[in-house]
Amino acid sequence: MTTGTRATTPRIPRAVRTHLGTVAGAVILAVLLWRLGTGVFLDGLRRIDGPTLLAALGIGLVTTVFSAWRWQLVARGLRIRLPLGPAVADYYRALFLNAALPGGVLGDVHRAVRHGQSTGDLGRGVRAVVLERVAGQVALALVGGAVLLTMPSPVLAEARHLAPPVALAALGALAVVVALRMNRAPSRRGRALRATLAEAREGLLSRRNGPGVALSSAVVLTGHLGMFVLAAHIAGSAASVAALLPLAVLALLAMGLPLNIGGFGPREGITAWAFAAAGLGASSGLATAVVYGVLSFVASLPGAVVLVVRWCEGLRSGPATANPEPRPAYASSFPVSSEKYVPKEAARLASNAFPFSADPSEGRPMTPESV
Repeated sequence: MTTGTRATTPRIPRAVRTHLGTVAGAVILAVLLWRLGTGVFLDGLRRIDGPTLLAALGIGLVTTVFSAWRWQLVARGLRIRLPLGPAVADYYRALFLNAALPGGVLGDVHRAVRHGQSTGDLGRGVRAVVLERVAGQVALALVGGAVLLTMPSPVLAEARHLAPPVALAALGALAVVVALRMNRAPSRRGRALRATLAEAREGLLSRRNGPGVALSSAVVLTGHLGMFVLAAHIAGSAASVAALLPLAVLALLAMGLPLNIGGFGPREGITAWAFAAAGLGASSGLATAVVYGVLSFVASLPGAVVLVVRWCEGLRSGPATANPEPRPAYASSFPVSSEKYVPKEAARLASNAFPFSADPSEGRPMTPESV
């Protein structure tokens, strides 16, 4: 009797999966260079001057401070103490790593792991960063949806046609999920989900945190939109702010895709297409995206200073590990689980002294559209 062999589906190698986003971003940039030429990139870079860089640093300061404040509010909702000053420094560091490393999210991953380890509860620290980023994406989705549905844009007709069926489908799916949950016995996974939703409500929607999270998200989104309008005018576009806002929303939505090289990739492709569809020229859109990318990188440069300072402090403190390290002063003042959350990869990431931060014993919280 012969036994049949089980058919196995080919698995994508881990190395390919790891670098898939970088490869996709490189392909997008290569296609744009092939179609539009390198002159668009160079022309956009030549237009950037000193006052523009100072304006980018100013906008970056405002958006970073309010982003760090939002992170502080969410952490407080999860019963983690996070001083604003160190939060701003760590947020700058995360922004610089997001801009300098492929993928666009490694800085946020590092921020989440380091902060979770410093508080003694990796899971709670990671969830604080995730919820903080979710708040920004929700603000972008709400404001962006309103802009795309009410203002002239290349996707206005499609958005108006798709919005009702998408909303109905979402409500139907939600109703089905609720019905299934009501008829199912409580399970361990269900309890974990309810606990996560409770943390999300406390961190984002509570009476104490909700107004601050909404205000900070609105200010951060306004700063990103203002940066895009500035980049468009520096790139030579004469379009009005009203005409540029829907295009900025599309660019910010594209930036949320983890398919980029230091932020470059889908943003340039979507912006070039959107400008062409709006009658402003694909070359103008590509130049705008390039200038926006450079200004965003300049706005994150204080994070490089934070990296160097933390690295020097780590060298001065030395590898003294004979005595146990004291608990950081900013760690949670509430009861925190002592369960071992740290996986091997997270521990190995946290052990690197450079280019990441120094040890958690320094007394700082350890630490990403877009939109």
